[in-house]
Amino acid sequence: MNIEVMGIAVLWTFLYGYLIVASIDFGAGFFSYYSYRTGKEHLVQNMIKRYLSPVWEVTNVFLIFFIVGIVGFFPDTAYYYGTALLLPGSVAILLLAIRGSYYAFSTYGARSSKVYIFLYGATGLLIPASLSTVLTISEGGFIEIIGGKVVFLYERLFVSPYSWSVVLLAIVSVLYISAMFLTFYAAKARDNPALEIVRKWALTWSGPTIICSVIVFYAIDLHNPDHFQKMLEHSWMFVLSFVFFLGAVYLVWRKKYYGLSFIFVMCQFAFAFYGYGAAHIPYLLYPYLTMYEHFTNRTMGISMIVAFIAGLLLLVPSLVLLMRLFLFNAKYVQGR
Repeated sequence: MNIEVMGIAVLWTFLYGYLIVASIDFGAGFFSYYSYRTGKEHLVQNMIKRYLSPVWEVTNVFLIFFIVGIVGFFPDTAYYYGTALLLPGSVAILLLAIRGSYYAFSTYGARSSKVYIFLYGATGLLIPASLSTVLTISEGGFIEIIGGKVVFLYERLFVSPYSWSVVLLAIVSVLYISAMFLTFYAAKARDNPALEIVRKWALTWSGPTIICSVIVFYAIDLHNPDHFQKMLEHSWMFVLSFVFFLGAVYLVWRKKYYGLSFIFVMCQFAFAFYGYGAAHIPYLLYPYLTMYEHFTNRTMGISMIVAFIAGLLLLVPSLVLLMRLFLFNAKYVQGR
């Protein structure tokens, strides 16, 4: 494995970590609002808050590592993506600020506001939708170099079927991942009323997740046939992803092994995510940026790989410790 592949593999791992942790967080926010609107907040709110309280402050660490790393490993990405992500990036930062303010007010005992609860639920869907724009833009067709300047074609992005298919997949995937985790968490807490509700949510959103995945595959074929052909070369990874999906849904449907079911969900998205990334190589932005031509110097690259692997080795055990102390502590999980 060469240094460029090692660099992008480390960054992709951080992004995958953010995909899982943030999806649980964002989906829990939407389900919190949904339970409030349907009058079931007394059944699931306490469980959701017990999960979010110790976790929300560390969720964005994975994203920060990825953003710093992508610019560090591939400096030209700041030039090409800077203009393109000005609008969606600004929207995402604003939404994250709104979400953070909700956490702060709720943590320090402020009275619940219908407006804040609505914004909390809405940001759970809008943030992944805005962040998914990065993957859409990377497929090419939305940026042109005119007169030596990067020109972002906003109108093309907004009318692109591929763009909207990715947004739709991002939203339903967030709800699916979060519902599957909350099912496991409710079972761990032995909270049967909440378990029945979140289990139905998990089964409900499993179908749309696969349907939207198929739609995205078809949209990629129409938008970037070269990338689609490379994805076919890694088809075994997507087949395994579907097998893990079937296993996860089957266990939840049979009401057993919820922990194993969520591990299957993580494997499902790992194979799909890394399969997509492997097929995307060598392009960071099709067809302008490649990981080989725009990599930083070798010395800097090696230093960053070592630093980021060390950061990953520090971050993952920290999350495991956090889970053992809070999330999977028997008394804490059961609200005692």
